[in-house]
Amino acid sequence: MKLNLNLQPIDTWLKKTSEPLLIAGPCSAETEDQLIATAHLIAKTGKASVLRAGIWKPRTRPGEFEGIGSIGLQWLKRAKEETGLPTAVEVATAKHVEEALAAGVDILWVGARSTVNPFTVQEIADALKGVDIPVLVKNPVNPDLQLWIGALERINNAGITKLGAIHRGFSSFEKTAFRNEPMWEIAIQLKTLCPELPIINDPSHICGNRELIPYISQKALDMDMQGLMIESHMDPSVAWTDAKQQLTPSALAELMDHLTLRKPEIRDKDFTDKLASLRENIDKIDDQIIQKIAERMQIVQKIGEYKRDNGVTILQVNRWDQIMNKRSAFASALKLDLNFTGKFLELIHSESIRKQTEIMNDKPVVEEK
Repeated sequence: MKLNLNLQPIDTWLKKTSEPLLIAGPCSAETEDQLIATAHLIAKTGKASVLRAGIWKPRTRPGEFEGIGSIGLQWLKRAKEETGLPTAVEVATAKHVEEALAAGVDILWVGARSTVNPFTVQEIADALKGVDIPVLVKNPVNPDLQLWIGALERINNAGITKLGAIHRGFSSFEKTAFRNEPMWEIAIQLKTLCPELPIINDPSHICGNRELIPYISQKALDMDMQGLMIESHMDPSVAWTDAKQQLTPSALAELMDHLTLRKPEIRDKDFTDKLASLRENIDKIDDQIIQKIAERMQIVQKIGEYKRDNGVTILQVNRWDQIMNKRSAFASALKLDLNFTGKFLELIHSESIRKQTEIMNDKPVVEEK
């Protein structure tokens, strides 16, 4: 089912300075000199289309720097006047919206901590009614596609048609190399439900450290995302917030120069014919895979009935270990990623358990003598 949003194309409300689209600026506006100097350095690169800065910062614990507050809006206004760059800030309350609009901010975004709360999003949406301004909505902190969609719908229902999403990754209990797990599949699902919705990637918050930003940035462009939001500070070593994930403007320019842009489509008959042929082969193989899984589940049903009739438990841990070890070794020999293979086998095993549980709860059919 497609997501029905009333949207204007991004190129009608956000002009690109260069390819790809880049929204850049410090995590936090700290002082007027810091913001203005950083803005000039970013503008000088010619890479950024929008200057971003955190004015109000939702922090995990009290006592941490929670943003410079409303005075920072005046600094942003000056930065815009001196550099010509449109400005963007995060808003989390109706008061934030009103103050940002009064200061002439060009783009608003709803942060991940706000997206997770429908009451907060609705408050922001109500404050936006009757306003013609672009709004970007970050994914919620937790991996919940419906919350993300709900936030977009609330903002869109308020009359905002210049609307986009920001993919900034998701919080995960398991610690990995990333500050927030990309979970690309969730962004892909959103794009599938609403192909016309622009999605901008936020490598800074996904990575949590500057070393990984080039990798995630390239991956985002390869996933056909419409642009990047990257934090940049004139001297990240002294940044008041998120110092490790910010780039200097010169490092930012170098990053952008080394990114490879690829097209989602190409008008070349030979290429299209070859791609169509390869996709046809994929379709045939997918059909075979589905058929084989169906055949496997038919056998699972027989096993379930046999276990039920003989009073045997559904799960035998030793058998599951054998399957994982044997199939993983086979998959490795075929050059398949072990992480993918493990998830695939676990999914099939979970469905097998579900199916056998249903059978166990059914009474066996007793034939009359």
